[in-house]
Amino acid sequence: MTKPSLPELLHAAVTAVGGTERPGQVAMAEAVEEAIDDGSHLLVQAGTGTGKSLGYLVPALAQGERVVVATATLALQRQLVERDLPRTVESLHPLLRRRPEFAMLKGRSNYLCLHRLHEGVPQDEEEGLFDQFEAAAPTSKLGQDLLRVRDWADETETGDRDDLTPGISDRAWAQVSVSSRECLGASKCAYGAECFAEMARERAKLAEVVVTNHALLAIDAIEGAPVLPQHEVLIVDEAHELVSRVTGVATGELTPGQVNRAVRRAAKLVNEKAADQLQTAAEGFERLMELALPGRLEEIPEDLGYALMALRDACRTVISGIGATRDKSVQDEDAVRKQALASVENVHDVAERITNGSEWDVVWYERHDRFGASLRVAPMSVSGLLREKLFADRSVVLTSATLKLGGDFNGVGASLGLAPEGTEGDDVPQWKGIDVGSPFDYRKQGILYVAKHLARPARDGDRADMLDELTELIQAAGGRTLGLFSSMRGAQLAAEELRSRIPEYPILLQGEETLGELIKNFAADPKTCLFGTLSLWQGVDVPGPSCQLVVMDKIPFPRPDDPLMSARQKAVEEAGGNGFMAVAATHAALLMAQGAGRLVRASGDRGVVAVLDQRLATARYGGYLKASLPDFWFTTDRNQVRKSLAAIDAAALQSEDE
Repeated sequence: MTKPSLPELLHAAVTAVGGTERPGQVAMAEAVEEAIDDGSHLLVQAGTGTGKSLGYLVPALAQGERVVVATATLALQRQLVERDLPRTVESLHPLLRRRPEFAMLKGRSNYLCLHRLHEGVPQDEEEGLFDQFEAAAPTSKLGQDLLRVRDWADETETGDRDDLTPGISDRAWAQVSVSSRECLGASKCAYGAECFAEMARERAKLAEVVVTNHALLAIDAIEGAPVLPQHEVLIVDEAHELVSRVTGVATGELTPGQVNRAVRRAAKLVNEKAADQLQTAAEGFERLMELALPGRLEEIPEDLGYALMALRDACRTVISGIGATRDKSVQDEDAVRKQALASVENVHDVAERITNGSEWDVVWYERHDRFGASLRVAPMSVSGLLREKLFADRSVVLTSATLKLGGDFNGVGASLGLAPEGTEGDDVPQWKGIDVGSPFDYRKQGILYVAKHLARPARDGDRADMLDELTELIQAAGGRTLGLFSSMRGAQLAAEELRSRIPEYPILLQGEETLGELIKNFAADPKTCLFGTLSLWQGVDVPGPSCQLVVMDKIPFPRPDDPLMSARQKAVEEAGGNGFMAVAATHAALLMAQGAGRLVRASGDRGVVAVLDQRLATARYGGYLKASLPDFWFTTDRNQVRKSLAAIDAAALQSEDE
């Protein structure tokens, strides 16, 4: 039988999902097929509406090799597993003469732990375990959540937290789940044969396509112990998020509360001398954390260094002795011991990492009104790690709507550990970048407006002129506004002010309801506006007339006092590069590209992206930032923009009436 061609396969898959083939999708599928065939690496920028999921799934399934697809968001994981993969597999089956299996795999803490559910939760204050169902009042939110989980446990086939709807609080889930460090292991657990996490791993081992998340991909790369099955092809969707997700996984944290919890958990499981040593070290660490000042610690202060070494050494003593003391009066001692060991090992590892003082790490102190003081350590860069772990022994495809910044892929490539495109060398991963465009006509569908007449924004300064401009734009648009702010404080101040100025246009504010509820309410009423910060820049998909004006209050550069970003910028400058462009401008360009992408989500969408920061039109780096955005029609004419918004609003109202 003749092997089916890629166009045949793609046509069958697109037809199955009720879509239409697009030139960009075809170009993407061909490029992915080529990269898999020759074992090379590919960066694909595929604009909204391209249908990029099928653009990589079809050629990947056609090759017959093991594929891992890693995404950043739960929404895309569910879309792949519940919609795209089932339909694609069924549509390709007659042509491929096989039906590829697929599975989803997440970190262990995402699955219900039957041991925790049935045996109880190790507690900090006393020996043994306690029954969380008896401890929580049945009428409390926690009690109700736990009772729902117990009922759900009898019917779920996956034990996956995300299959429990409606969801439950993090506090409740913590009572019925374990981290990988806390897990007893299938061979030692009475419920090992029924373990949901182990069953998910077994399904993944048998599947041709495994859908996972960036965090698990990072753990697989960083920790050395493989958690993902062996595979020949890796596809990273939403790849613009990968560096920040890997950095998050590679970041360690120490807080007084965390250290004291480790002390309580270990106290009854080691001899008195070891317990006292850890208690004393914890008290010394807590005293110093009350005195420290926020900011980066380029050198660890001597007294903090001694406190961390004392903590490290005390943890080491406890880890060595935690198996030597046995107490038969402790209920389910192995589970209690495992949780205590996990807590102490985590404190030890972070304390040791900070005291070792690697030049590749950044250490800083933070103090939050709500969460208290913390000491954090993160890698200066994850590019070397990604180059070594991600691009060896497999073909890697990275795709997103925003990978091409300032006109090329080299900025994102550098953050992933890739040399500039076309660089030759034995140890240099070979890659190419392609932009397959978008099915949307951005120049006809959208306007990029820069409010050049506004005063240059000062850090945290009062921007009365910006609020005046924002008020007039919302009035011209008839509501329909997504306000993207560079800080939560800015979003709150704007919401408070505009609620009093233009009460006829309801202002929703991030944090006042769940993100899902906010987006649902925003989409339901065109007169409504939604204001918020980081997650709104990337997480809103509202096609149609409810979102016809996207406003950015200012260019979202990282704060000058951000310890990690400023350290990375300084490192680039010391190496002879342009730290501002490599770090701050790249960060801003990526966010702005994501934010601007909220405007046009369908072929009928029309509207304006308004940047209320004159620097986009006047600063030298403005051209780089603009080149990173969709190719909207550009203007600084405020009167023209108001007329355009009013016309778009009138057309939307007429359409609603019809």
